[in-house]
Amino acid sequence: MHRDNRLSLALLPLFAYNVQGFLMNNPASIANGVRMPTIRFAEAEDYFAPPEASEDDKSPERIVTNGDIEGAPIKAEEAEAPYDVETDDEPSPAEKFMLSMSSDKTIMKLLQMGSSTGRGEFATVAQKDQAMEWIEALEMVNPTPEPSKKTEMMNGRWELLYSSTQLFRSSPFFMAGRAVCSTPEQAKQYDWFCDMHRAALAVSTIGQVRQVVSDTRLVSEFEVKVGAVPFLSDFTPFSYSGGLPVTVEGAIVSSADITPTYDGEGWELLMDTVEIKGSNIPGLRRLLDEGLKLESRDLGSFLEDNLAEYDNPRPVFRTTYLSETLRISRDQDGKVFVYGKLSDETEPSDYSTVEADLGLLKLLGGFNDAVTKFYI
Repeated sequence: MHRDNRLSLALLPLFAYNVQGFLMNNPASIANGVRMPTIRFAEAEDYFAPPEASEDDKSPERIVTNGDIEGAPIKAEEAEAPYDVETDDEPSPAEKFMLSMSSDKTIMKLLQMGSSTGRGEFATVAQKDQAMEWIEALEMVNPTPEPSKKTEMMNGRWELLYSSTQLFRSSPFFMAGRAVCSTPEQAKQYDWFCDMHRAALAVSTIGQVRQVVSDTRLVSEFEVKVGAVPFLSDFTPFSYSGGLPVTVEGAIVSSADITPTYDGEGWELLMDTVEIKGSNIPGLRRLLDEGLKLESRDLGSFLEDNLAEYDNPRPVFRTTYLSETLRISRDQDGKVFVYGKLSDETEPSDYSTVEADLGLLKLLGGFNDAVTKFYI
């Protein structure tokens, strides 16, 4: 179904109560996605009065198109005369209200879908198709033109709520990796690699995934944890079927510079660094805190200087819907990421308070509180 048709049909129940006469007499506006005209309810009698027909219009031989979905031709005497209505560039207050009501319901359904499917990670094909219909409907009524230039709205902490692809692909590091691909075949191979990357890390649990946006910077924070002690039955005669409640934790933090595109619809990303922050592994944590990181931009610049065919990738990350609380963005392949705004804070998260003890102190403390209850 055409995107315009989907949106118009989705809004039909909300418009029906006060524009019923218009819909009954103008089915073409629904089929072709034409914006609803401003209705002067105070002058309803004059509004619904058809205009005088010209001599040419009265000709029974003239054939016109009735404008319905099938587009079947009809004779002039069977065609309904068009209404003389106002068509302002800006929607009327009533139209804005009805559009916002429809958008609110669509957003609620989309958030429920994200919540019930692990932000889309466990969604079925049918659920992803349904979510995409809701996303496209919202994109058609985006309330904020040139969103990447609206820094006061874009800046802040944004939590990932739904994605049509692997959650880690919201990182500028993986977007840059995709931008290196120069052919559809290479892009397909990259998709396969990302799928296998997630499958290999299936034992890990993905925590919060967020983007922290400032005027010129985007920081992606991808929190993850994985069991540190394997299943005991694999190495001992014990029949206990699980591992120990000790986990490796950390956040993969990737940063990129952002520049609004000329049309204001997205950012051009220039990858900078990748770091592991908040690791709870003793020893490794010290090295990481002392500045151990992947200098992605420096590596790219080195390749750029020494390989004629290589350019530092600058993927475009488009924003297709922006409100005060919700952002929908797409990567270069159209994969969707839906974010909810947590705050206007533009500083990345501070992971310095995470203890580098594999969670043992927390485990022992919990055991004491629940079992031994020994306190000094």
